[in-house]
Amino acid sequence: MPLSFLNFLKQMSQNPGLSCTVLLTLAVLLVNGWTDAPNAIASAVVTKALPFRSAVVLAAVFNFLGVLCVTSVNASVAETVYSIASFGGGPKAALTALCAAMAAIVLWAGLAWFFGIPTSESHALVAGISGAAAALEGSLSCVRWDCWAKVLLGLILSAAAGFGAGRWAFGFLNTVKLPPHTLRFAQLPGAAVTAFLHGAQDGQKFIGVFLLGAALSQGRADEGTFFVPLWLMALCALFMALGTLMGGKKIINTVGREMVTLGPREGLAADLGSIACLLGATLLGLPVSTTHTRTCSLLGVGSARGGRPNWMTVKRITLAWLLTFPGCMAIGYWMAKWFLFA
Repeated sequence: MPLSFLNFLKQMSQNPGLSCTVLLTLAVLLVNGWTDAPNAIASAVVTKALPFRSAVVLAAVFNFLGVLCVTSVNASVAETVYSIASFGGGPKAALTALCAAMAAIVLWAGLAWFFGIPTSESHALVAGISGAAAALEGSLSCVRWDCWAKVLLGLILSAAAGFGAGRWAFGFLNTVKLPPHTLRFAQLPGAAVTAFLHGAQDGQKFIGVFLLGAALSQGRADEGTFFVPLWLMALCALFMALGTLMGGKKIINTVGREMVTLGPREGLAADLGSIACLLGATLLGLPVSTTHTRTCSLLGVGSARGGRPNWMTVKRITLAWLLTFPGCMAIGYWMAKWFLFA
């Protein structure tokens, strides 16, 4: 039976663990909109196609639409996150561990924002949930490695395809020879579509967490009854949009100014490259990181242009990416242990 809004509120009122999970998941959605969504508008802001505040509003609106429109027709990304690991120990212990996973992601994302490093909350999410579930089981036997394979495949494809698509798009635009004002104008729909696809990808992942929390509170997590209600899509879309409205200038400065030098042609090429990759991954149901896709597309554009990226910034970002899986899994594991025995 589909989960109704009133039913969900009733479950929350009767289960403090579910209430805590919901509040933390909403907090992670805000953080995601705040720290991850700015990647979609970085090139439009840097090339002055849009003022910062206008770009943030545009990203918020299209993040909202992306969650609603795509999840209603294809929720396979949400289902992958929902199934990433099995939680034992009973409803109370399982929800406590899920709370710990959400707290770990908020901590990780907050630290990344403080240092201005664009990290993937998507990868932090699957790692934190897996680590927390392992804390209950005492081993990694609870992890669904087939779901992890989709995540890792998405990571490899998004990074490689993002880089290649960025290079190709820049080469194509070089042959077209459009004037700068036309290139700037074309960045407006480019930023809108990128934000739409960010919502389509990342919004679904947190929908999966909501449904997992509701299932665990009832002592089950059966995949056969997976269904996404409209009210849940709207709730996740709203909080992601609110997070986007909080800004994210530090992330924009890192990827759009410190890492590479962008003009209107480079900015539009990065938009086209990341859009192609995100659209393909979403249609295939692969959970990918919009941060990784966007950053690699920018690097591909920079390499095609013949300029040298700021390798210190690239190394800093790459190190954060490499640490996300083991770091968030470890934080999720130890926070779950602490929450369970506190």
